[in-house]
Amino acid sequence: MSRTDSRTGTHDDESVYDRRRLRQWLAGEARAEGVERRDMLRLLAAAAGLAGAATAATTGFAAPALATSGSAAGTATTTATVAGTTGSGSAAAVPGIVKPLPDAWFTSRGTNAETRFEALAGTGHHTPTDRFFVRNHTATPVLDANAWSVTVWGDGLAGGGSAEFTLDDLKRLPATTRSAFVECAGNGRSFFTTQQGQTVSGTAWTLGAIGVARWRGVRLGEVLRRAGLSRGAVDVLPRGLDADYVTADGTNLGRVRRPLPVSKALDDVLLAYEMNGEPLPPDHGGPVRVLVPSWIGIASIKWVGDIEVSAQPLYSPWNTDFYRLFGDAYPAGGSAPLTRQTLKSAFELPWNARLETAAEHRLTGRSWSGAGTVARVDVSTDGGASWRRARLYDAPRRADWVRWSADWRPAAPGAYTLLARATDTTGRTQPETTVHNTQGYLFDAVVRHPVQAV
Repeated sequence: MSRTDSRTGTHDDESVYDRRRLRQWLAGEARAEGVERRDMLRLLAAAAGLAGAATAATTGFAAPALATSGSAAGTATTTATVAGTTGSGSAAAVPGIVKPLPDAWFTSRGTNAETRFEALAGTGHHTPTDRFFVRNHTATPVLDANAWSVTVWGDGLAGGGSAEFTLDDLKRLPATTRSAFVECAGNGRSFFTTQQGQTVSGTAWTLGAIGVARWRGVRLGEVLRRAGLSRGAVDVLPRGLDADYVTADGTNLGRVRRPLPVSKALDDVLLAYEMNGEPLPPDHGGPVRVLVPSWIGIASIKWVGDIEVSAQPLYSPWNTDFYRLFGDAYPAGGSAPLTRQTLKSAFELPWNARLETAAEHRLTGRSWSGAGTVARVDVSTDGGASWRRARLYDAPRRADWVRWSADWRPAAPGAYTLLARATDTTGRTQPETTVHNTQGYLFDAVVRHPVQAV
């Protein structure tokens, strides 16, 4: 059994896999199809130097390159120096997103839309599809489900052949339904600045870059076996059908893709074609997306169009350049690439919510973990001076969240700070602070949520 690394949120076996892939690529033993080696080395070198450049605010997909790298990993790269508020901008102005984005439910984040956590109150366990956050690298493509197919190919298949599957083909295979979250690696990024006084780059998410849905589809392993998976296969690389990602200096990194070890691909990964009982909508990867439970969101490639199965190691900007931890606490070349998500909690309340003094309030929220299941949640209404256990409303499940509540009656008018702190079945509890990294990934500290008793 693998151990969880509390700093990186990864499991040892996954970290070893990714470190090995990085070494193999740098030694010329792994292939980065579609990306020139000189471009990748330049981006990698820039990534290692991000700490010195992190204080420069960037916009769009602008350089320096790990502002570029931050773009690919966190789009709309504006240095996160704003308060962790829900914002007041019109989310309807978000470019490249198809579904309506009412201000009551969403906050605009460049090319992305963050769910306001208070919009989840009373909605049930699963995030309604119309309130599910949107994370795009470019723009949502609208694809014809009847014309869509996915090609599985590569020298990791028997005879180096290929196989094509239409949506109808997938639906004829045994179906699997599961509840799981999808969460951006930068979820909570703004709190590095607002709570810890540290500068980070990337989209200034609060805690709404997550959603839990009931996904239905076919196991990726089933598709790979039918395509002729060989014993020599080592990597599986799904690729999206959205537009090529082009950096500000004109480097075309191709379509978003991220390799998985065969062991993970054969474990719990789905090719999902339904979300909450309906066909998968465009903004969430329709007609078909990859769902990689517990891992950071970039692994769950949307609009999947082809899947390469390789008998040699593969490399992508999205698994060893863009999603690693850089900063004083990490090696000069960065941490192991990120895989599993970390531990978080959020109140279903607006920032600075006004609550009536001397009235009984039921504080509600949600907690989740990528490493285990949530075992308990404790709540403080006095800034951490005292804690009491919250009531859980869901059976804890892997790659899912639990809803909870705690009753509270403010004793007097004034400002209060609410805290929620989760503990998971690995024994890990949310810390008071998170080790800083320059791109603001995997913020897992207890969030200080201000309210006003009036």
